[in-house]
Amino acid sequence: MSRRMIAVTVGVLFFVQMATAIVGTTLIQAFVDGATERAPLTFGVLLMMCSGLAVVGIGLLMYQVLKSVNQRVAIWYPVLRIIEFTVSAACGIYLLVQLQVVPNHLLWVYIPTGIGGLILNYLLFVSRLVPRPIAVLGLVGYGLFTLAVPLDLLGVLNMNEGLGMLVLAPGFLYEFLVLPIWLIVKGFTTPSSVTEFKSPALATAS
Repeated sequence: MSRRMIAVTVGVLFFVQMATAIVGTTLIQAFVDGATERAPLTFGVLLMMCSGLAVVGIGLLMYQVLKSVNQRVAIWYPVLRIIEFTVSAACGIYLLVQLQVVPNHLLWVYIPTGIGGLILNYLLFVSRLVPRPIAVLGLVGYGLFTLAVPLDLLGVLNMNEGLGMLVLAPGFLYEFLVLPIWLIVKGFTTPSSVTEFKSPALATAS
C-alpha cells in the first residue's frame, strides 16, 4: 500500500474502532445493569471484537510507516495493539460463556492501549510524520489515560464519571477527531521530509 492509502485507511479504522467500541460497551453495560436478553449482549461482544480487529489493523499498517523512524521501537506498537485485542477478546468470550463480566475488564484492555499510544506519538513527534501539535495532544491524551488506569484500579479515580471522564477527553479528541481527520485529509508528510531518528549515542558514534 502507498503511504497515502495507509494514512486514509488508518484514519477510517480509527473511526471504526471508536464507533464500534462505544456501541459495544453500551450494550455490554446494559447487561451489567440488569438487561437479560442474550442477543444484545452477543452483538455487543461482536462489536468489541470488530473494534479490536480495527485496532490490530491500525497497528500493522502504522508499523509500515513507523519502522523507517525507529524499527526497534516501532515494532512494539503493533505488538501492544495485538495484546490489546487478545485481552479484549478473552474478556468477551468469558462474558458470553459465564455470563459474568471480568472485574475491571476495560482497565486491563486500557493498559496496552495507553502504552501503545505513547509509543505511537513519540515516533510521530520525533519524525514529524504529522504536525507536532497533534503528536503532543496524543502524548498528553495517552499519558493521562495511562496514569488514570492504576488510579482507577486503586479506587482513587473512576474513569466512567466526573473527573475520570474529563481525564479521557484529550485522548478522545485525538482518536475520534484530530488524528483520523488529519490522516484522511492530509496524510503523512512526504518521505523526503522524514529523517530516521537516532539516539544521541548513535549519532555521536556515526
